[in-house]
Amino acid sequence: MEDNIKKNVLEAKDLKKSFFLNGKEIKVFDQINFAFESGKVIVIKGRSGVGKSTLLSLLGGLDRPSAGSISFEGIGFENLSNEELALLRRKKIGIIFQNFNLLSSWTAAENVEAVLMHSGIDESIRRQKVESLLTELGLGDRLDNLPSELSVGQQQRVAIARTLANDPTLILADEPTGDVDPETANEIIEKLLVPVKTRGATLVVTTHGNFPESFADQIFQMKDGQINLNHA
Repeated sequence: MEDNIKKNVLEAKDLKKSFFLNGKEIKVFDQINFAFESGKVIVIKGRSGVGKSTLLSLLGGLDRPSAGSISFEGIGFENLSNEELALLRRKKIGIIFQNFNLLSSWTAAENVEAVLMHSGIDESIRRQKVESLLTELGLGDRLDNLPSELSVGQQQRVAIARTLANDPTLILADEPTGDVDPETANEIIEKLLVPVKTRGATLVVTTHGNFPESFADQIFQMKDGQINLNHA
């Protein structure tokens, strides 16, 4: 049993999400089931508007499903309070948002360091880690720049550094290469693959098609409220 839990780091059973608008139910997806193994790269493809970002929010514990269940490392999200989910994200889950979600009045270094503020790590070690991450992503000379002083690609790399700062077991990336040039995209992908290769982390990527499929261990297609595994 323990081996199975370790193998399947993230599971969804009969997952459903709906919204209500003017008293009418709008279904985003219905009866979604999957199990993602640890140490794998999972790509979820689908056109804009099919619910990829919504699914990622559910998998990160940022939102609750209308029905069904999600479990991470054998722990059901339905059994956790919002505070417990926040603590779980802080310790084990990293999320790269499509719009980056950087704090506009904080520098690049401060945005990354934010996720380590309550980690118990000494301040000097925190800053060293932040500088190392940003330098590896080509931003060693932009530590003190505000997001507005950075290009879109540079903001994306700050968001990635922030996500990787707490060494997450699960990385959820919403269109991580969507607004950058091919060279920058390759740099981003290489950086995201490091924790997968070195620590057995799981990477789940949602994309409308611009993330190279060659990096994926499994590819799922999201369409008409369903998610299905693509078979070669």
